[in-house]
Amino acid sequence: MEVQEHTITAGGQEWFYREIVPDAPLDAPPILFIHGILCHGYSWRIMMETVATAGFRAIAPDWLGYGRSAKPQTREFKYTPAAYEAALGELITALALTEFTLVVQGYLGSVAVQYACHHPEQINRLLILNTPLTPGATVPWAMQKWSIPFMGDMMTQDPLLVDRTLEGGAGFVIAEEDLSFYRQPFLKSSQAGRSLMATVKNLQLREAMTQLSTDLAQWRKPTQIIWGMADPWLDGEATRRELQKNPVIDWGRLPEAKHYPQEHWSAEIMTMALPFLQR
Repeated sequence: MEVQEHTITAGGQEWFYREIVPDAPLDAPPILFIHGILCHGYSWRIMMETVATAGFRAIAPDWLGYGRSAKPQTREFKYTPAAYEAALGELITALALTEFTLVVQGYLGSVAVQYACHHPEQINRLLILNTPLTPGATVPWAMQKWSIPFMGDMMTQDPLLVDRTLEGGAGFVIAEEDLSFYRQPFLKSSQAGRSLMATVKNLQLREAMTQLSTDLAQWRKPTQIIWGMADPWLDGEATRRELQKNPVIDWGRLPEAKHYPQEHWSAEIMTMALPFLQR
């Protein structure tokens, strides 16, 4: 059982994705992992291995504009939530996924939750790590700066932005071999920085969260939220209070974890998540 690397064309754009096919697969829908801003599908590497060992097929794409996927110009791709949601749908069609479990984290992870709410018939269950979900969610200043003309142009061309953001959000040192992997797109092309800037500039978070909050209140598929409660950017308790009335949502806490819990707390996440996925 090893990680396979693939590219696939969907909606006229080339996507890169990682996949693990278990040696002894379960008769269960595959698990699709969707990353947040500044991560890649690589961020799910540990969790993918864990679920694959348990028998689940695991797939983790790099979003358009990120990692090793295409980084289209803004005239080709609008980098709005609607554009990302449509692109995700095209990828799911290209991968021939008719039913799957969805795992998401972070800014842009919310786009995948929007997709789930609009296509519940495709979703077996939903696992959410630190992701904006409610009207109170805001874009942290650390990311807002990337959308400011001139300042953002310079900041998003600096590969060390990766180190400062991922370690700042995670709250712990990330191994150099992993940071160097995350930096690669910024070292290869200036378009990686321009895609990042366009994403943040077009997040439309207030409008998206207002709609998502309404959609989640009516959501009825099995759902687990596991939250790094020390997240400096998203308030876990406020999110819990907003969503706790929905009976299908289970809530788990990681007291010391921050915004990117899958980087350092994958074992703890999977202790809670694996029984949910196997239920």
